[in-house]
Amino acid sequence: MSEQQPERTDTEPDPPPQEPDTEQTSTGAEGSGERDQPQDVWTARRDLVDHSPRTMDIGARARFGGGTVHGDQTNLAGNQITGDVFLGGRTEVHHWAFAGLSASSVTSGEVPQVRLERLAASFADDGTMGDLLEQLRRERVLVLAGARFTGRQTAALVLLHRLGAAPVHVLDRDTAPGSLAERLTATGAGPARGYVLGDLATRRGTPLREPHLLAARSRLVEQDAYLVITVGPMAVLEDIPVVRWQPPTAAEVLAAHLRTLVARQTVSELLALPVTADFLGRSHRLREIADFAGLLCRHAAGEVTDEAVAAFSRASLENQVQEWFEEDESAIHLRDKAFLVALAAFDGGPYALTAELSDLLYRHLLKTENPRLVPEVPVFGTHIDKRLQLARAEGYDEDENTEWGPVTQFKARFLDERVSLMLLRLVWTGHPSARPALIEWLRVLADDGRPLVRTRAASTVAVLARTDLPSAMALVIEPWATSDLFRHRLVAVNSLTLAHLVGTPNIPRILDGWSGSEDRRLRWVAARAYALIGPEMPDQALAALRDAARTLYDDLDDPDAFDLEMVRELSDATALLLLSPAHDQVLAELRKHLDDDQAVHALSLGGFVNACRRQEDDTDPADRPTVLAWYADAATAGSPAAAGIAFLWRAVLGDRYSTRYALEALRDWVLIADRSPGTEWALAALLPQLVTTPTEHQRLSHLLRTMPGQDGAPPPRVAARLLTTLPPQ
Repeated sequence: MSEQQPERTDTEPDPPPQEPDTEQTSTGAEGSGERDQPQDVWTARRDLVDHSPRTMDIGARARFGGGTVHGDQTNLAGNQITGDVFLGGRTEVHHWAFAGLSASSVTSGEVPQVRLERLAASFADDGTMGDLLEQLRRERVLVLAGARFTGRQTAALVLLHRLGAAPVHVLDRDTAPGSLAERLTATGAGPARGYVLGDLATRRGTPLREPHLLAARSRLVEQDAYLVITVGPMAVLEDIPVVRWQPPTAAEVLAAHLRTLVARQTVSELLALPVTADFLGRSHRLREIADFAGLLCRHAAGEVTDEAVAAFSRASLENQVQEWFEEDESAIHLRDKAFLVALAAFDGGPYALTAELSDLLYRHLLKTENPRLVPEVPVFGTHIDKRLQLARAEGYDEDENTEWGPVTQFKARFLDERVSLMLLRLVWTGHPSARPALIEWLRVLADDGRPLVRTRAASTVAVLARTDLPSAMALVIEPWATSDLFRHRLVAVNSLTLAHLVGTPNIPRILDGWSGSEDRRLRWVAARAYALIGPEMPDQALAALRDAARTLYDDLDDPDAFDLEMVRELSDATALLLLSPAHDQVLAELRKHLDDDQAVHALSLGGFVNACRRQEDDTDPADRPTVLAWYADAATAGSPAAAGIAFLWRAVLGDRYSTRYALEALRDWVLIADRSPGTEWALAALLPQLVTTPTEHQRLSHLLRTMPGQDGAPPPRVAARLLTTLPPQ
């Protein structure tokens, strides 16, 4: 410490951090008056890493550091925004821009022969169509069951075309099962020999039954005609033989379309393009694949650019998201739109949780539409498969990390990971009337007791901030950051952290301003956030933490005004940075600025002691301390970090305010060494580097000679062995 530094008194608070031992009662802006305390910084970091969405994957889940100082660190998956479960046996088919014949728009009438021929020409068949043809020829009626947008109706038309059952008529999907036979009659266009009833509407009270098919078959025999009915996976059927339908692969569909448009050699060249591989790696509907085939052909002819081809996938996905939120409520109910938003926020999370919180958002949206009405949410009625199909999503089983360990959950996620960010941005910027409901929903999520929910609230706000930073700051983040509740401030920390990681500009500038703020709540948020984003900018982060420490120590003359909680936060932030991928640079900075002034000295030593208390695996009592493992690796590699670690150890052991905490940490290391030979060897290499004066020798030898074992047990034998490693004085 320099001679210009003021003399400290014994009444001044000790700089090194300690775990908070009291709960703080907060009255908060909400007036809840409930008890609230800051979450341990290490637990908070772990929750953020465990529960952040896949679009914000922190590289090998180590972007924030804190768990190791070894190995390669990869970057954030970044500004990338990325369905259905199909039934039964495999039958190949594609969907050729089927304008006028989609399930939502068909009417009774004859299908033009030219359209049938075009569909048949580009049809992908692996040989299974032969069995279906035989079954249709024999039974006269065939029921195909599968998800929407998988080409069921195209397959039906191609089957009838191959049978020569022309002309083909499409029946209205609202045909009642009981009146099916009556609809199989000649029309003004002449007698039909083929019928398609696409996406038959069935309900619990009006299922499709065997008598309906028997009556239809009798009428078909009279006309020498055939009927193909397509139904969804959740159709209400009774005693009906069903062929389970699955669409072809995207590559097979694309190849089938290209073969009808260009020469065979050109087909191979177009399929080999990198942009084609990228497109096929996404989840696209069959009609989108058909359109992409046409675009590729135009590209081969020099009519469109590489950029236009590359942009097609995203453009088609944007069109889909926009369609979901069109004004026409008959297409998608408001409750389903709320589910889409919730799934975007909780993509890859437990389905039950997503559904629960989507209904909460639905209530807020109903209040926005009509504040005078009491929001009503149906308790039952929406099937999981139906919801996932609408969202182009999938359900799957996977472990979810909890404070009690991994727990297997049924989860849901979009088939295309780009959807979640795209959808949230569209809702926030394209539908501002939904903002009040969305903001209230996010505020409730921030109050939730489940870490996953709070983390996803933060990740959602991060997306909104990337889209519209001023609004997100004013409406959501700043109210959280200035809350008297620690959990609200923690959600603000995570929001800013994730916003920075997805490329939102000016986040460090915001944190710099808050670091020197007179509002202690903003200083707390800035310290925590810098601990998380600091590995990307260690110099700037450490400079901000040093400035915050200096501001804090301006109150040193008034012990009652001294913010001990902030001392702990700054020390924890420094420790997190020390254990981050930028550890070598952080270590060098701490050593360089150690004696700048009293505040920085205390910050550096407090952070180092905190880091020394961490283990590589906190769940294994015998696992190596992280800093000691770092030292062993650095010493083996001849890295300057080894000398830096020894330097800070000597400094922290020689400082009268931190000696006690340093000796406690070193005592813990010795106890671990008693259970771990690897730790013993690393500690035996470090201890001689900590003795450069008789005082240092005396301090360490006294510790090793007098320390008790775990829980009052006899002194560990390893202490005597380590004592022999100290150089003689």
